[in-house]
Amino acid sequence: MPTTADRELFSPTRIGAINVANRVAMAPLTRSRADMEGVHSHLAVDYYRQRASAGLIITEATNISRQGRGYAFTPGIYTQAQAEAWKPVTSAVHEAGGRIVCQLWHVGRMSHVSLQENGEAPVSASAIQAGELVFLESRTQAPPSMPRALRTNEIPGVIDDYRRAASLAKQAGFDGIEVHSANCYLLDQFIRDSTNRRTDRYGGSIENRTRLPIEVVSAVAEIWGADRVGLRLSPMTRAVGDTPLDSDPQVTYGHLARRLGELGLAYLHCVEGQTRGPNGSSAFDYKALHAAFGGSYIANNGYDRPLAIEAVASGYADMIAFGRPFIGNPDLVERLRRDAPLTEANPATFYGGGAEGYTDYPTLDHAALA
Repeated sequence: MPTTADRELFSPTRIGAINVANRVAMAPLTRSRADMEGVHSHLAVDYYRQRASAGLIITEATNISRQGRGYAFTPGIYTQAQAEAWKPVTSAVHEAGGRIVCQLWHVGRMSHVSLQENGEAPVSASAIQAGELVFLESRTQAPPSMPRALRTNEIPGVIDDYRRAASLAKQAGFDGIEVHSANCYLLDQFIRDSTNRRTDRYGGSIENRTRLPIEVVSAVAEIWGADRVGLRLSPMTRAVGDTPLDSDPQVTYGHLARRLGELGLAYLHCVEGQTRGPNGSSAFDYKALHAAFGGSYIANNGYDRPLAIEAVASGYADMIAFGRPFIGNPDLVERLRRDAPLTEANPATFYGGGAEGYTDYPTLDHAALA
């Protein structure tokens, strides 16, 4: 028999201006199924429709420009063709009763010259090379190329790229925007003093290092209204580019959260702890971050059914975002509701390819008929 706490996770609520059917969000999941021009195929329509029972779908990270692209076959939202390809996706989700926001992404230094226009160097807060590997159009991997620091007079152009992407996302029928400021990509590269050695108005003090994400969010809110714009943070992850943490994450991200709260954003979405290896979330006070923000909070990373139920019932979080469980379980909400077993997705089909491992995972009901 479901308890009151159980029911809370599956009850409707409102996140900013977005009405959601339950408190289970689908976290952004890079699947690398777009074409070389960042245009989605019909498979994406089926993929997102199948998962529309999530209270809120946050799309896979979506490039705001050619410069912002760091991995082959990831979708974009900076050309009309890309926006047109997203339209049937949003329509399918809405027809199934779901809500979907577009996550806007600029990878910064996590790119390769072969992915950039005219073979140019990737850009970042400072000219510090990232570690790890990026996926190329040749379907091979290579270390990220040495980036160059964005010139101060180039930054308004990057903000304009976010503004244009937000406008195209509106044309495509999304319900809102999530600005990707997590996982050591461009905006996080400006935030962290480990990757930002600038001496202009975007470097040095916490106020300066958090200036760009605030300016980006403000530009996107001009298009959408602040109550349809969220932002994602990951204060403690080194996951992308083997990026060192900020020297004082609690103070730095706490300052940013307060500033974001003053803007009246729809939500703050936080990756709690590390996404690889031991979680380590206890090393940061996420409750204090939520309090500093003051608005709706989406918690992510390492949650299972009992933890999600407790987090929502206690008021710790307004929604819980699940990532990988949504890959193998398109009906994850119903499985969580019934406390049913979850299908383990095949990692070999996470990135690239076609329908296999993308749109062919059965729901509980279909599995019972097989």
